[in-house]
Amino acid sequence: MRSESLKSRRPGQERKNTILFMMIVCMVLSYLPWYNFSAVLTYIAEEFGLSGSDTGTILAVFQVGYVIVVVLTGRLADILGTKKVIFWATLLTGLFSTAFVYLAGGFYSILVLRLLTGLSAGAIYAPGMALLSNWFNPEQRGRAIGAYTAALTIAYGGGYFIASPLAAVYGWRTGILWTSLPVFIAVVILWFFIEESPAEEDGSEEAAAPASARSLNRKRPEGALPAPHGGYRGPTVITVSYMGHMWELYAFWGWIGPFMTACFFAAGYAETEAVIWGGRVAAFIILLGAPAVWIMGIMADRWGRTRAIILAATCSLAAQFFFGFLYGRSLALLIMVGLWIGFWVIADSGIFKAGLTEMVIDDIRATSLGVQSAIGYSMTVIAPWAFGRVLDFLNEGVSPVQASNWGLPFITLGIGALLAPAAALFLRRLPQSSLMANGKK
Repeated sequence: MRSESLKSRRPGQERKNTILFMMIVCMVLSYLPWYNFSAVLTYIAEEFGLSGSDTGTILAVFQVGYVIVVVLTGRLADILGTKKVIFWATLLTGLFSTAFVYLAGGFYSILVLRLLTGLSAGAIYAPGMALLSNWFNPEQRGRAIGAYTAALTIAYGGGYFIASPLAAVYGWRTGILWTSLPVFIAVVILWFFIEESPAEEDGSEEAAAPASARSLNRKRPEGALPAPHGGYRGPTVITVSYMGHMWELYAFWGWIGPFMTACFFAAGYAETEAVIWGGRVAAFIILLGAPAVWIMGIMADRWGRTRAIILAATCSLAAQFFFGFLYGRSLALLIMVGLWIGFWVIADSGIFKAGLTEMVIDDIRATSLGVQSAIGYSMTVIAPWAFGRVLDFLNEGVSPVQASNWGLPFITLGIGALLAPAAALFLRRLPQSSLMANGKK
């Protein structure tokens, strides 16, 4: 009897895993353009005479595009459905990233095209997490969102890994092109293989109930209610923690390629070799975050959300205070510290998302994820720009590959990142933190 029961449940779990796998593939392919600009930055900066401030502005404007659209598309996903939003956003990301190859001709055209790409990509990630939340219950959600975020990390590293060597041999336009065309494969997968939710084939009374009712009826500690019925203190505090995380993460990822290129150049490598090796090392540093975010997602399901956030955030930000001062020193030591940061800087990213979904009712899940993403990503607008401004000030506006003073820019990342563990500690004091997997741990 027990074996028959297990057998009857197995296809449902296999179906969930299939959806997760397909969404992971789509994420990897659709987000390859995110850092293809940073991967070929040296060549674009030389061709169009871009300074560190120009580069920081372009990186910041790209993030502005994400922030502008993520709240709107989160709400649209709650109203129209997550799959529709993800599909059209992915299609537009591929179109605008490909257009960059043919239309980029100077600072302002680059600015506009990267803004359009950011606007499009901004509608993919949060609705994608909402779609997965429809398939996975809270006890499995950290693992699922962690795996999805790991795919995001692979895409970021893949942008460097593919674009940098292609640009060194064939030119930066080729590097951009071959990180843009795979997006259209994701479009096909989304259209034919992704389903919105398993609810339409689940005849249970619980599945037929309104989403808000399911949220309020699930087992929870006494006195703890999800937002909006229990207020928004818990979602607000975890979002504040997320802001510190995002301040560090995206500026680090956006500048690690130029920094590593500068370090190889300072070590005596020719510029072409420095671009290739700098891009490869940056790719591996970013890619190391893929297993990290998946592992920490699983651990957060078991240990508790806040405990995992505090551990990962502290391990990452501490190294930022001396990382930039390693410029000109041993490349082996530099790479080791870079890999350490690469593992921890992204490890807790999915935890903020999973925790938020557990502190709000289902009806506002995508909207809440969109709001959190917008607020968090607003830090990614400021941080890369601030990093570039400090770098310019210390190096008198030279090209990033020729810059030699990197210590203070990385310190700014560590200072902002202190907000993540501080807010997570405060979150443990709030009743709504008990709604998350393993409660206040």
